[in-house]
Amino acid sequence: MTEHSPPRHKRVTVVDVAKAAGVSPGTVSNSLSGKRKVDKDTRKRIETAIQELGYRPNLAARGMRSGRTNTIAIFSSMPTAVAAGPSKLGFLMEIAASAAVAALERNTALILVPPIENPIEALETIAMDGALVVEPEENDPVLTLLNRVGVPTVCIGKPLGAKTAYIDLDYAVMADMLIEHLFDVGATRFPLIVGASTRPSNLAFKEAYRAACERAGMAEVIIEVAEYLAESGAAEAVAGLMDEGYVFDAVLAPTDAMATGVMQALRRDKRAVPSEVCVVTRYDGFRARTEDPPLTALNLKLDVVAALATRKLAEIIEGDPSQDPVSGPTPSLVVRGSSVRT
Repeated sequence: MTEHSPPRHKRVTVVDVAKAAGVSPGTVSNSLSGKRKVDKDTRKRIETAIQELGYRPNLAARGMRSGRTNTIAIFSSMPTAVAAGPSKLGFLMEIAASAAVAALERNTALILVPPIENPIEALETIAMDGALVVEPEENDPVLTLLNRVGVPTVCIGKPLGAKTAYIDLDYAVMADMLIEHLFDVGATRFPLIVGASTRPSNLAFKEAYRAACERAGMAEVIIEVAEYLAESGAAEAVAGLMDEGYVFDAVLAPTDAMATGVMQALRRDKRAVPSEVCVVTRYDGFRARTEDPPLTALNLKLDVVAALATRKLAEIIEGDPSQDPVSGPTPSLVVRGSSVRT
């Protein structure tokens, strides 16, 4: 406790911190808000005073002065069949958890808008300074409304049909990694089971798959499944292929919920994985890890992606007009039993 410390019963204020640090209250406020640059030594003295005095900023009062809510929201336009169910422990939650930590470091709370039939309704009840949108589809209605009402927004994945800051996830690299892995383990003929929406990830996987088929001289078989059907739709699609007599030794199913459906269909037809059919998916999440056998997938490093997105959103909220994309991390392949033939 320093000589400037107030009595224990008194609430510590910015003025108390300023006296202890030997600066003005305005300098303390600038250091806390980040609105104006404070030199390193001064900031260190302020941080030391805050720690010694046990100061806790009054975020509600600060919000009233600044017009800020100190809250951001995270949305996904994926239908509940993909983003809910077992997957609610996966993709969206992994991004949201990491984004919440990054936001809290900036004295900001994160609200997760869960997969619901009409997430646009949430905009009428949630006050926010900005929003993260996870892998929007082309002309995404949530993203369109956020842009129309002027909410600062950062997308995780490139948006199509909207000029919005985003974290660039290289879907082509993801597709190539999984396709090359299938070729490496000896697969010679495999379909692509992919979402029917115009999400950039779906488009990139179709383009990469077609290019790979052309290079390898393999006949392409692309089956588009409505995302709201997800698991059941993929299961029906693969069952249909087998009923038609299509011979294949692997399946590429980028959406984890659809990969689960693929596995269900193979089990019903008593096709052994991986000795008869290899299966791979994009996201190394709950579904991939708990399948039998576990699915080969990609570590998308979503903790890094979420931190990048939250930092970019904070910069835009603070007035940075830059809409330049930020490159996401390179994923890594996680090889599991669904594609390792012994």
